[in-house]
Amino acid sequence: MQVISTILLFIVTAIAEIVGCYLPYLWLKKSAQIWVLIPAAASLALFVWLLSLHPAAAGRVYAAYGGVYVFTAFES
Repeated sequence: MQVISTILLFIVTAIAEIVGCYLPYLWLKKSAQIWVLIPAAASLALFVWLLSLHPAAAGRVYAAYGGVYVFTAFES
């Protein structure tokens, strides 16, 4: 069960970062309204908090998370 919850944590962390980066892109390049920066900031804050919840050393966690991030980005 620990492995499944860790994998889910990685997936949610990746989604939080993607949303937090994609919304400002929409504002800058696709003429979205400025209010999209509010959920973008909240999503990036969630991303940082989620990184603090990972159970292993930060370097290994971030390296593993990078793989999940790339996979999630291709799936988006």
